[in-house]
Amino acid sequence: MNTLIETLKYFVFITAELIALFLLISAVVEIILMYIPQDKIKQWLSGRGILGNVMAAGFGAPFCACSTIPMTVGFLYAGVPFGSTMSFLIASPLLNPIIIGMLGAMVGVKAMLAYFIIAFAASVLFGVVLEKMGMQKYVKNVRLRNEHNVGSEDKRQWTIKRKLREAFVSAWDSLRPILGYLLIGVALGAGIYGYMPQDFV
Repeated sequence: MNTLIETLKYFVFITAELIALFLLISAVVEIILMYIPQDKIKQWLSGRGILGNVMAAGFGAPFCACSTIPMTVGFLYAGVPFGSTMSFLIASPLLNPIIIGMLGAMVGVKAMLAYFIIAFAASVLFGVVLEKMGMQKYVKNVRLRNEHNVGSEDKRQWTIKRKLREAFVSAWDSLRPILGYLLIGVALGAGIYGYMPQDFV
């Protein structure tokens, strides 16, 4: 009985911690992106050599997966170097702050930092390598959709209250599709924590 109670406590605690972390980090990222026009990001990434790859990997971190592809296509159409664009594309899903935060909460800060450094370096490296190999010739012509390029100027004129409300609404919209998977993952972790012998692990 004690094992079951401890397992349930672990499940509830970790679930609450991860959901709070997800919502908080997502909302902060949404607010930051309200102040950074996409055109400005494109300007920063152009004509900087390998520094452009480093900056692109850094820009990739705050973007959620749903915005990665539209941003990537926008960069390509705007003439951002192919290597920098690929560094952004690779870094975006790997260095998402939500993933980094959850990793830190679940496996510790050292493992989180090691993951971040390796993923960041790989994003920069593969961006450089893909450009050197001439992989841009395989990029197909894709038509941009207007809705992905709208809104940064208007959002910056919003009141603080509206920005916070919209940021948390967006964060919740991002959480909902994966909430079931998160609960399944935490349940598995709680089961391992409660019932699997430490020596076996």
